[in-house]
Amino acid sequence: MRLPRLYAIVDAEMLTSRGISLAGFVEDLRDAGVTLVQYRDKLGDEQEILRNAKIITEIFEGREVTLVMNDSPALAHRVGWNAVHVGQADAEVREARHKLPPGGIVGCSTHTDQQVTAADAAGADYIAIGPIFATSTKKNAEPVVGLDGVRRARALTSRPLVAIGGVTLENAARVIEAGADSVAVIGALLDPVLEPRGVVQRFVAGMPPATP
Repeated sequence: MRLPRLYAIVDAEMLTSRGISLAGFVEDLRDAGVTLVQYRDKLGDEQEILRNAKIITEIFEGREVTLVMNDSPALAHRVGWNAVHVGQADAEVREARHKLPPGGIVGCSTHTDQQVTAADAAGADYIAIGPIFATSTKKNAEPVVGLDGVRRARALTSRPLVAIGGVTLENAARVIEAGADSVAVIGALLDPVLEPRGVVQRFVAGMPPATP
């Protein structure tokens, strides 16, 4: 699996708290050329999650994009998405894969060297490492791993590596240079001055191009 440099995460709780329309935000991501999007909703019930996932699907219809459901392989399957991202407390990688159609994509969050090694052995299609820097977008976040954590993870796996947690326009290039293939961004996409399209363009412009 080849990852684009930017992995956009649509966090329902954060959008609601800031009074931002999910549909409008996702349309901006689409128009900016984002091709990898995760939908994360820790508080909504199943029907709300499915309803919002359908909105995201319709907005990206006809575009080449990978839509990733956070936490739930079952909900990913119900909405017709072939990708899911699981954490250490969610469905295991192998279990998640069984619930997706053939060729489905399973990403896995990790926070330690041991977890990176385990996710690699389990066959995760990509491995997320973090938090890289301090972040306010996730409650009860794991300890910061820093750029050294990215370097160690890179040495432990040849699978695509996503860095998450506190990634901003100012530090994204350093994260890529430390060995990440992609940066997952949540809060930094919600710049109070720039539109999401402008933020996305700056992220992409400020990072080394992806390896062919």
